Amino acid sequence: MSRKIVATAGAPAAIGPYSQGVIANGFLFTAGQIPLDPATMDLVPGGITEQTVRVMENLKAVLAEAGSDFGKVVKSTCFLVDLGDFAAFNEVYARYFGDNPPGRSTVQVAKLPKGSLVEVEVVALV
Repeated sequence: MSRKIVATAGAPAAIGPYSQGVIANGFLFTAGQIPLDPATMDLVPGGITEQTVRVMENLKAVLAEAGSDFGKVVKSTCFLVDLGDFAAFNEVYARYFGDNPPGRSTVQVAKLPKGSLVEVEVVALV
């Protein structure tokens, strides 16, 4: 089995002992992305809408670096601090996946790194 690390300046650098993504056996497994601006490593200002856009743009950069895209995502796991934000999160999320979204789990969590409101990780074909 081969294993390749994915790293791009288009997404935030890892803030711990993990990789932005790992390719194994034709799949990309991404780390969870939070709404950090990759240029400043600061949390983007705003609420769930702005934070979800940044998360999805960070994932887009990791997918592209791996030679993949949102159309090849087969599973996502989404973490929200408040499920009351689900509708606003879903509105942004849907823009990135269109008519053929992947399987998905969405869960409410007590807290996310850096005070983020949202985190998303994906598994995609490469």
